[in-house]
Amino acid sequence: MDRINDIDLKNWKESDVWTDSLWIINERDKNGKHDGFYHGNFVPQVPRQLIKKFSKQGDVVLDLFLGSGTTAYEAEALKRNFIGVDIVPEMIFHVESKLDKHDKYFYELLIGDSMSQETESEIKDVLNKHKKKSAQLVILHPPYADIIKFSQYKNDLSSAKSPSDFLQMFSKVLTTAKNLLEKDKYLAIVIGDAYKQSEWIPLGFYCMSEAQKLGFTVKSIVVKNMAGNRGKQNKEGIWKYRSLANDYYVFKHEYVIIFKKP
Repeated sequence: MDRINDIDLKNWKESDVWTDSLWIINERDKNGKHDGFYHGNFVPQVPRQLIKKFSKQGDVVLDLFLGSGTTAYEAEALKRNFIGVDIVPEMIFHVESKLDKHDKYFYELLIGDSMSQETESEIKDVLNKHKKKSAQLVILHPPYADIIKFSQYKNDLSSAKSPSDFLQMFSKVLTTAKNLLEKDKYLAIVIGDAYKQSEWIPLGFYCMSEAQKLGFTVKSIVVKNMAGNRGKQNKEGIWKYRSLANDYYVFKHEYVIIFKKP
């Protein structure tokens, strides 16, 4: 069986790769190129763990929601090739300015709509240019529906008018990912839930279902804490009071769902 990573199993006790399905991260890693300025970005430890676990040096990591470049910087640090896509040009320019040029590894960023066949074709052109057939790991950290509005573009998933619209759009992104991912390789979705009109919307489970409809096999569901969430910082008392006075619990977790392409 082909190894899925570069972990030294002879010294497995010394590995810093997490193996449990509960990830407690007390604070975001602020080292390296991570700046945390972009609202809604995720902690660097998440893509770092995914890249170490599900890829090898020289593999291609694909991110169809580039954002502020969290996954890009981790891919660079871990010596993976990287392709990132975002619909917001400013984010592409920002991340591009921070990535270094390397002789051995490539880092390509594209302005585009990750739902479109045009963007998929552009990614294939990048792969062909570097003599690669496909990506070995896809990491998706989409908007959590319309909780945070990232742009005014109608094809930005944060512009979805309803959870059902969001899922239809996200399914198209998953189709792009499936077409670009190598057989027997891995897709990771980092997603939280939403609360609308007094109802908990389990976006994480809905997104998992959309991936399953496309034939992806669920390998693991990791629950990660949301320590340091900007929306709740310094407001613990207020949120506790609201929960006690009402019939819901306060969001404290999100999901990292890992799939395998059959």
